[in-house]
Amino acid sequence: MNLQHSINYLEIPSRDIASSKAFFSQVFGWTYVDYGPEYSCFMDVGITGGFYQAEVDFTLAKGCPLIVIYSQNLELTLTAVVAAGGAITAEIFSFPGGRRFHFTEPCGNEYAVWSE
Repeated sequence: MNLQHSINYLEIPSRDIASSKAFFSQVFGWTYVDYGPEYSCFMDVGITGGFYQAEVDFTLAKGCPLIVIYSQNLELTLTAVVAAGGAITAEIFSFPGGRRFHFTEPCGNEYAVWSE
């Protein structure tokens, strides 16, 4: 159900959509619907969105928003991120409400994963 004034879709730039799809599929189990060679939609991951072909990436250092993914097992997810070619940019640390780490996926975009 779409809620009035809620965030309900994300569009994420990707230098290589196939690489981004493979990474998030391997680590987080995401699936996709392709809309041509320059756009791929993901669903059922907490929010719907898509990867679009672009020659840019986003990081906190550039002042971009941080997309945070939930995991029940932070250490296991960190291991999966590294095994899939991600780079850890901030090791696991505590914050009020839980713990998290930051990483870049193979196309250079920065994300975080958190747990209680």
